[in-house]
Amino acid sequence: MTDELNKNLQNDNAENNMAETNEEAVETVEEVTEGIEKLTEKFLEENEDEEDDSETTKKENQLVDDIIEIIESTLITVFVVIMMFTYLLHPVVVNGHSMNDTLFDTNRIFMTTLYTGPHYGDIIVIDNNKSYLLDENDNVKERDITNSYLKECLIKRVIAEPGQTITIDTDKEQVIVDGKILDEPYIKDSVVDAGDAFEFPITVPEGYYFVMGDNRRASADSRYADVGFIKKNQIYGKAICKYSPLKEFKFLLF
Repeated sequence: MTDELNKNLQNDNAENNMAETNEEAVETVEEVTEGIEKLTEKFLEENEDEEDDSETTKKENQLVDDIIEIIESTLITVFVVIMMFTYLLHPVVVNGHSMNDTLFDTNRIFMTTLYTGPHYGDIIVIDNNKSYLLDENDNVKERDITNSYLKECLIKRVIAEPGQTITIDTDKEQVIVDGKILDEPYIKDSVVDAGDAFEFPITVPEGYYFVMGDNRRASADSRYADVGFIKKNQIYGKAICKYSPLKEFKFLLF
């Protein structure tokens, strides 16, 4: 009886010990689980902070890149515009009526300093700071035009190039270059005055040009002593287009 009782007590103690052990194991598992959960939460929070920081940094970097790109684009645009208006296009205001009906007073045109030639038919802008004529031996001579009202910027059309021979037939109102009567659809009328600069026919010297206005009755051009031949270095540029008035926009390329 005693042995059986002792045995039962041992079994109860064993069960109690096992129960305690199980409880301790459960508590340990719970502690470990809780610890893992806390570590997991901390890890996730740190990652979220890192992601937030990373996203913020990314947005800041993108903003800086956008600003730099805008600045670069603006600088490039300004540079291109400056270069264009320095070397390619220059605005010029027409003053006077010598180029009617192609150009009128106060019309605005663009001229370019980059061109080939100029050649017959081109409209050019001229610095009429000097006049070049021919002496009795057909050599170029310079005429003093210090007090001339024509010592200014002129806009004319190239009629004869270097080496070409030009004559003006006032009876038939014709301009003849290298023996060919010019077909001039651009002129306002056919009235031609030979002027006082030359005894025609003449051959245009190398490096010079003979120019005339489209409005032959009202144009002071190479026919007159205060203009004469136009030297190559007197040419500011070649007219490209008329842009004002806008409704009259047209290209001036011949």
